[in-house]
Amino acid sequence: MLALTVVTGLVDAVSFLAFGRVFVANMTGNVVFLAFALAGASGLSAPASLAALAAFLVGAAIGGRVARRCEAHRGRHVRAATAFGLVPLVIAVAVAAAVGQPVSDGARYALIVPLGIAMGIQNATARRLAIPDLTTTVLTMTITGLGADSRLAGGRGGQLTRRLIAVAAMFCGAVVSAVLVIHVDLIAPLAIAAALTAGCALAAHRASKQDAAWVRSRSG
Repeated sequence: MLALTVVTGLVDAVSFLAFGRVFVANMTGNVVFLAFALAGASGLSAPASLAALAAFLVGAAIGGRVARRCEAHRGRHVRAATAFGLVPLVIAVAVAAAVGQPVSDGARYALIVPLGIAMGIQNATARRLAIPDLTTTVLTMTITGLGADSRLAGGRGGQLTRRLIAVAAMFCGAVVSAVLVIHVDLIAPLAIAAALTAGCALAAHRASKQDAAWVRSRSG
């Protein structure tokens, strides 16, 4: 899940920096951008935000169906979901290689759609697995937990390490992606995102053969 959090940082940095002000994973940001665009704010695209939202919903639907088919075994669930998510990521890498940089207004939709689908699948998977503080996309509640559960707030400071690592994972993914997009090419971060997802699929495939406690459904 931490590797997939890095993937989020990678692809959202690409989408924001190379496609205009649009996210493919952070749908809260897209809703806000859409509102700003409709209000007439410059530099924002309502069609781009809508395309990302629609693609994300399609991906979430795919992820939900995968979750229901594999709900008895979390290892097989992660394997299937990451395999499905890898397909649109590879498509995005191929499109990026074909269109080059800077990305034209028309070409960005050919990248927003597959990336949005991939992130929708990833988020549906994270939602079903329901690992605390590892949603892979949204860090707001994770950061809230850092403050609300801290000793300063009268809490026990639980899950401090996990929360900090989750924040660091997305931050590192975004930093690496931004450097590559600005100084190299957008293909590089997308290829890294695809490679990480492939690695997760392979790791999940191996884990799916085990009978460890984590792979069993919580309802089971």
